[in-house]
Amino acid sequence: MPFDEATTANVSIPVSDQDQQHRHEQVRKLRILLQQGRTDTAARFIKSLILPTSPFSSPSDLYDLFSLSAPSITPAFSDMLLTACTDSKMPKEAVELYSLMRKSDLRPSLASLNQLLECLVGSKMFEETLELFSQIFESGKGIKPDKFTYGKAVQAAVKLRDMERAGEIVESMKRMRLVPNVFIFNVLIGGLCKERRMRDAKKVFDEMLERKGVPTLVTYNTMIDGYCKVGELEKAFEVRERMRDQKVEANVVTYNTLLNGLCRGKRMEDAKRVLEEMEARGFAPDGFTYSILFDGHLRCGDDQGVLALYDEIATKGVRINGYTCSILLNGLCKKGKVEEAEEVFKKLLDTGFVPDEVVYNTLVSGYCRQSDIDRAILVIEKMEARGLRPNCITFNLLIHKFCEMKDMDKAEEWVQKMLKKGVSLNLEVYNTLINGYGRICAFDKCFEILEDMESKAIKPNVVSYGSLINCLCKDGRLLEAELQLRDMVGRGVLPNAQIYNMLIDGTSTQGKLKDTFRFFDEMAKHGISPTLVTYNALIHGLCKKGRMIEAEDYVSQITSSGYRPDVITYNSLISGYSDTVNTQKCLELYEAMKNLGITPTLYTYHSLISGCSRDNMVLAEKLLNEMLQMGLRPDRIIYNALIHGYAEHGDIQKALSLHSEMVDQKINVDKMTYNSLILGHFKQGKLSEVKDLVDDMKAKGLTPKADTYNLLVKGHCELKDFSGAYFWYRELVENGYLLNVSTCNELTTGLQKEGRLQEAQIICLEMSAKGIDDLSSNEDAISVAKV
Repeated sequence: MPFDEATTANVSIPVSDQDQQHRHEQVRKLRILLQQGRTDTAARFIKSLILPTSPFSSPSDLYDLFSLSAPSITPAFSDMLLTACTDSKMPKEAVELYSLMRKSDLRPSLASLNQLLECLVGSKMFEETLELFSQIFESGKGIKPDKFTYGKAVQAAVKLRDMERAGEIVESMKRMRLVPNVFIFNVLIGGLCKERRMRDAKKVFDEMLERKGVPTLVTYNTMIDGYCKVGELEKAFEVRERMRDQKVEANVVTYNTLLNGLCRGKRMEDAKRVLEEMEARGFAPDGFTYSILFDGHLRCGDDQGVLALYDEIATKGVRINGYTCSILLNGLCKKGKVEEAEEVFKKLLDTGFVPDEVVYNTLVSGYCRQSDIDRAILVIEKMEARGLRPNCITFNLLIHKFCEMKDMDKAEEWVQKMLKKGVSLNLEVYNTLINGYGRICAFDKCFEILEDMESKAIKPNVVSYGSLINCLCKDGRLLEAELQLRDMVGRGVLPNAQIYNMLIDGTSTQGKLKDTFRFFDEMAKHGISPTLVTYNALIHGLCKKGRMIEAEDYVSQITSSGYRPDVITYNSLISGYSDTVNTQKCLELYEAMKNLGITPTLYTYHSLISGCSRDNMVLAEKLLNEMLQMGLRPDRIIYNALIHGYAEHGDIQKALSLHSEMVDQKINVDKMTYNSLILGHFKQGKLSEVKDLVDDMKAKGLTPKADTYNLLVKGHCELKDFSGAYFWYRELVENGYLLNVSTCNELTTGLQKEGRLQEAQIICLEMSAKGIDDLSSNEDAISVAKV
């Protein structure tokens, strides 16, 4: 077979005879250059041959043709081609070429391999970097990695946050009798600091010193930043002192890092001293410095400090950039100081500051947070007047606010405005609308939105489904919520812990614990670890069912999973034991949570005071005082529990006093409040006051229901006032309610004893007509009435 035919057979894509001739001509020129030793010219020529305009479809295509044309010089050519690919930032093509070289049993030089590793790391192809590094070791071609090779592999592992792999690579390096250099130590320290593993970072730092490595400014700054981020500021300053001892000069990054740590820790006086030192050493604070200081003042709630710092900057004539401006305005807006933020913004405009969309969106967000929609819209109008177009974020801020207010008509109005402005709806806007319609239980509309997203090739994400599932669960539509879970999995959207938490909480709240544990098991099956929220939902469901031993078992699982029980955990347990009338256990849990530093909430005291009010009002009062000392104000549930407790114990004066206090505090009384007061008056035999309470109850729009009427009839019966009891019985019947059997027996027996047989007969006949025939005096009343 002629040469031309042989080579044509190996070309991957059909080419014309003219193109084929041109390709062979290029290969011939390249071969001559290499044979003449003109390597520099050959290298430049190779680079031109891998451009998109060249006759070769890819570097691999060029390699295939050249290796057939000049096999003897292919090793040198392939190395140069590999270098050309990495120089030209063609990492995928370089990897493909390297694979061909391996198949051809060719060994690239270490220099070209190192260059390829660097190209892969620079292209963020970290998995490929590590794969190539492993292949170098496994090749058996006598290629011995050097420090640069190891350094790039360590860097890739750290970028993947695989610190164990990074450590293994360093250990293998040591076994090869290669000492890690400063670059490798810095990369390792940086990775560990990002993972907040400061103890391990310190070990690497110490090893660096032991191996006579000289820490650089980067090393020190990385350690300082790591300590600041975990809140270990004293250790950060110890590193700073070591820098001084080693005559390593700090830079702006060093000072900004220290300032950031101090401001996060709300140590503004120390921050002020560091700033003074920074300026004294000739470093002018930059925009990032002022961003940090603004944030620090805002964290301390020092709005005046923020404004004073801004005035100081303005006086110095320092021009701040968009990032610093956004930090400043956003901080003020979050504190509810939107007017002040806009005033600062106006002053900045006067200095020639050119705002961007981010700055305007910050102000829009601030006004939306204050529910001042008119001012938010005005900011958008000003934004447009400056020639800036509102973007998806701008519109979504308003749409989100309208959804939050459950004003979906307005939300849709702004969706239309958005579309008219040529801004397409993105995933975030769709998610906002799904959540908005879900909050008003307009689920059909939610499903329509999902269909609309699909038609526009916008794939719903876990937030889309999460919003819908959450709203369905809260509305008790658990079957539909589960169907959405199955739908999202079917569409390739993997549920996370939050999705399962919604379903677990929804089913446990409704007492469907079988489904709760089914979701819990499914979660584990998919390798999703339970969170504290998961365990709390399970415990809450078990406590509602009185399954306290199982609930306590899950508290143990919280600890073994690396979490700590929180106030929600303890509140569920206290509520559960309160429902099972185990007041002693409630109090033990209350003391335990305080000893662990967990601050009780109002909900904690709901269960505690309700439980103690049943049999120990002294203890209930003690708990109330502790609650008040914590700055918690009693709500209706607390007042009702105490009023009921005093009424049960016959202390109507205290009950009435608390009722007056409720009214004074503008806490709306409910039927439970009135029922407790009625009970208290019955216990003191004050029937006229009972009638007054019922009239007052009706006047406030609280219509008595079966529980109140049963209480009224029973109270009069116990005081042998059967006429009064019969009066309330008649009102109960007229309102369509039923008297319970025991109270009915008591009333009919009392009426018979007073000779009021006709009334007794009427009651028995009415009860019988409603299907209740087990009254003990039923037959007697009817037979006597007939005589």
